This record gives sequence, structure tokens and C-alpha cells, in this order.
Amino acid sequence: MIMKQKITEEIISFTDRFQNEHCRERFWRTPLAGFSSANDPMFAQLKTAVSSTHAMPEDLLPEAKTVVAFFIPFEKSIIRSNIKGPDASQKWAAAYIQTNTLISELGRHLSAFLESSGHNTALTPPTHNFDPERLISDWSHRHVAFVAGLGSFGLNNMLITESGCCGRIGSLVTSAFVEPDSRPTGEACLYRHDSSCRQCVERCINEALFEDNFYRHKCYEACLKNEKIFQHLGKADVCGKCLVGLPCSFINPVKQSAKPQVG
Repeated sequence: MIMKQKITEEIISFTDRFQNEHCRERFWRTPLAGFSSANDPMFAQLKTAVSSTHAMPEDLLPEAKTVVAFFIPFEKSIIRSNIKGPDASQKWAAAYIQTNTLISELGRHLSAFLESSGHNTALTPPTHNFDPERLISDWSHRHVAFVAGLGSFGLNNMLITESGCCGRIGSLVTSAFVEPDSRPTGEACLYRHDSSCRQCVERCINEALFEDNFYRHKCYEACLKNEKIFQHLGKADVCGKCLVGLPCSFINPVKQSAKPQVG
């Protein structure tokens, strides 16, 4: 439990320092961390759920004992900026680029932190580690974060955490033993909870998302359009329209709706 607390504190404090030292505006809310055993049988199931070539933790680090996942939630102002229009907002594109940098730097920081205590680590890039033809990653940070108990999947294929679905996910594998977190037992997506919402489908601007299907190449077409628009910022192959303006953008709406009303 002490190691879990230390790693979580390092994730939060590093993000705060990075934000203060490198960002002209606030991009992120407080990060969340989740932990799973490297031997969790759910990792084997990812070979069916994601890809037959999806890696196991021991493929990245033979002596793996724990997988650490973290979610960096965007500030609400960043999220709201992306609601209007068919193209991504400049704030959303900038946040995407800056968060990828943060996750890379945070991963190296956590590796140094763990290695200073005698533990080995293995890192995977925060993005662009996918097959360009299939558009599928052999180490899906979203699915790894699900195994680590950070949330459950929404209709928009994003992980809905206690801080919503708008943000970025990173992960690493370590030889350190950390007590695993339990996974949520219920749904966080209102559509999957009681069929009361399908706003993410309605917000998709390229007819890529449906209740019963997802066309990843059409989705990526929209992302590549934004990459051209914001090429002066860096590589912003991003859209995010199906994440913003939703009940799950900032919070877990199922859990919030279940809270007793006061007054």
C-alpha cells in the first residue's frame, strides 16, 4: 500500500510541476492512477478483445509483477472549447500534443523513481504505437487502464473514469509488486447502464460511430483532417467530438446519478 501511495503521489506531483513549468495555461485536472497484477487473466483476454497480437506484460518486461496505468483528465475549459463546429478546437489540439509530451516525461520520471528502489520498468509511447493499416495497437493503454480498474468503456469506446472520459492515458510495466485495484462492477456509460443516452453517436462528425459498430478508418479520417489544420502546433491527429458535451465528459454519470439528493 505504501508503494501504491508513493507512485500515485509521484504521478500527481510531477503533473503539477510540469504544468507550472511548461504550460502557459492549465491543461489538466488531478490525475488518477490504477494498478493491476501482471498476472491478471484479463490481459490474455485482450488478445481477443483488442488483437491477437496484443502484448502481455511479460512480453514488455519478463520479470513484470505490476502494471501501472494513469489517466490525465483535461481541464473543463479545454473540453468545452471542443464542443462547437466539426473541426477540433485549437485548445483541444494543443492539449493533445502537450499531454503526449507529459505522458512521455512522466513515464521516464516514474521509471527513474522505481529504478532508484531497485525495480525495473518498461514503457510504451503514449500514442502512434499502432499498426498504420489496422489502426490497432499491440499495447492499448485504454484497455490496460480498464484492467487496472480506472473505469469502464463507454459507447464511444473511451474509458469513462471517475473524472470522465476526456483526457489521455499512459501506462508502464514494473517488477515492483503493488497491490492491485479492483475493477468497477457496474457500467459508467448511461447507454450501457439503462439505454438513456446516445449523445456520443449523435456527436460523431464523420459517421464512424454507431450503437452496434465503429468504423475506425472513418474516425481516423477526421483526425487526419485536424492534423493538417493544426500542423503548425505539431502532430495533432485528433478529433474528440464524441467525448465532449456529454454526461460522461467530466464525471462518471451513473455514479453521480445514483447519489441521494439532498433537500
